[in-house]
Amino acid sequence: MATETLATQALNILHDWVQSESLRKHCYAVADSMKHFAQLRGEDGDLWEAVGLLHDMDYERHPNLERSPTDGHPFVGVAWLRDHGWSEEACRAILSHADYANVSRESSLEKTLYAVDELSSFIVAVALVRPTKSIHDVDVRAVKKKMKDKAFARAVNREDIVRGAEELGIPLDDVITNTITALQADAHRLGLAGASA
Repeated sequence: MATETLATQALNILHDWVQSESLRKHCYAVADSMKHFAQLRGEDGDLWEAVGLLHDMDYERHPNLERSPTDGHPFVGVAWLRDHGWSEEACRAILSHADYANVSRESSLEKTLYAVDELSSFIVAVALVRPTKSIHDVDVRAVKKKMKDKAFARAVNREDIVRGAEELGIPLDDVITNTITALQADAHRLGLAGASA
């Protein structure tokens, strides 16, 4: 029997841990972006997609709103993943996406996760306020315009989006363009195929 891909295992874990449809969709969107950037860079798309799926696996049960540097999200999820044989590469990347975990982002995997996490959510939000509710009607200009609107999707930290692109060493416009492309490829699962589709 063929062994399951890491991404398939990750999807099953995500569904066990997370019941919220919106949080699941956030994880799908981040995973789509991760896989896309891995392919662009000749990296391990399966691993990158799995990390995207798992980065918030414990957020629903252990949100850690007080930003403890040792307890709650993402520490609970990472402890579980380590106990279940997941690689240190994957675990470190998940820890590094939370600034308060104090894990420096060194690898492309770690930097990319940070760059696309908030951005993926933001682009989804931009799509949902389009008249069509379609990711296919979102472009860089629309995203950057909404980034200037402080009242829009105020939970999304704009500074994290800008810093993420800087850490990756890729112009912000290119990071946005590639993230939009990644999400367009999974529009149906994300609920962003548009009202008419």
